[in-house]
Amino acid sequence: MSPPKNLAMLIPLMVIFILFSLPAHAETGNKQVLLLSVEGVIGPATEDYIRRALENADQRKMELVIVRIDTPGGLDSAMREIIKQIINSSIPVVTYVSPSGARAASAGTYILYASHIAAMAPGTNLGAATPVQIGGIPTPTPSKRDKDQQPNNAPDKSAMQKKLLNDAAAYIRGLAEMRGRNQEWAEKAVREAASLPAHEALKLNVIDIIANDLDDLLQQIHHREVIIHNTSRILQTESAVIEQADPDWRSQFLSIITNPNVAYILLLIGIYGLIFEFSNPGAIVPGTIGAIALLLALYAFQLLPINYAGMALILLGIALMVAEAFEPSFGVLGIGGIIAFVFGSIILMDTSAPGFDIDLSIIIAFTAISALLLIFIVGMALKARRKPVVSGLEELIGAKATVLADFDVQGPVLIHSETWQAISHCRLSKGQKVVVTGIDGLTLQVTTPELANKEEAQ
Repeated sequence: MSPPKNLAMLIPLMVIFILFSLPAHAETGNKQVLLLSVEGVIGPATEDYIRRALENADQRKMELVIVRIDTPGGLDSAMREIIKQIINSSIPVVTYVSPSGARAASAGTYILYASHIAAMAPGTNLGAATPVQIGGIPTPTPSKRDKDQQPNNAPDKSAMQKKLLNDAAAYIRGLAEMRGRNQEWAEKAVREAASLPAHEALKLNVIDIIANDLDDLLQQIHHREVIIHNTSRILQTESAVIEQADPDWRSQFLSIITNPNVAYILLLIGIYGLIFEFSNPGAIVPGTIGAIALLLALYAFQLLPINYAGMALILLGIALMVAEAFEPSFGVLGIGGIIAFVFGSIILMDTSAPGFDIDLSIIIAFTAISALLLIFIVGMALKARRKPVVSGLEELIGAKATVLADFDVQGPVLIHSETWQAISHCRLSKGQKVVVTGIDGLTLQVTTPELANKEEAQ
């Protein structure tokens, strides 16, 4: 029995409707690839940007995430968090050193080793992964001549640097072993700060691919096998659609406030604002701005490697300069405060990672501003407040008057060529000099100079 004629006509229409209802990538079978761009030093903002991008890619079930990188290095803490995110990602991650002339130095080398696929553009390089000395100044690697002049039993490096090197070497060897890459050169990059151009890195099995551009990269990794959480996956990237994810306002804001120079300025604005608010209660504006700036600075510093001794010296320096304004010490407190402030500012950042030091010109400028504000301006304001009142009724307190007639309790006195009624607790004679001790409406309270001095002494 054949189907009804009307039903036979509806079937093609239903097929056409279903085909047009499918999303574009379902029609063509195209996969989606998320492209991230990391340029400059690696810090907390970079870690936040990559972490949230990987979460987004996982939620959308994307085929791949490409991290296009060009970096001189950055913070060890941020680098390790990024590597954790890559290792635990359910989406394959390709780190691509691009464009030509870019580099993946220091922290970038570790990230490259940790990625599922490591790729470089022609004319790029990686390496120089020796960790810097924590606490400020890196210990230089001794030259061959220095080593030859040392006794055989003399240690080449400090104990702290040995610990840093051993930890970093073990870390990058573990990443190389996990991804099947050259472990020996990885350790050499850490211990000897070795570097490689792209073509040599490919020969030594440091990277997997040299790609001219993103299209070339996608073509080369098509049908490539990667291991995700102990499960094999074959990539389908030949006709993949690339979607670029630029840092959003949150990442950009985090990048600004975690700049050590910006965080340092916010800290000082916060401290100055609170000082001026406490010295002049009710001003409101300095206190409000200071509190906001201080909270932002504290948030930035808890993400940055700071030296708490440096922070303490900055606070001590400001306290000494404020003390100079309150109790002048012929410059002793002020000079001591300036010295403490400068040294604290120099050692504030507890790392020598590139891009995470405080510019010396900013330190010098804020030292001069601090000395000017806290010693001279605040000092002058305090001196002005301590001067005796020279106008109004309050100016009469402590002034001397002349008794115009004898009286026991109340009588007239002459002060500033004006006649006032005065009250006294002792008998006064005409022509006698008295001291004003208070004012009650239009009546002065007076006493003899002897009694006034006696009361002050008590």
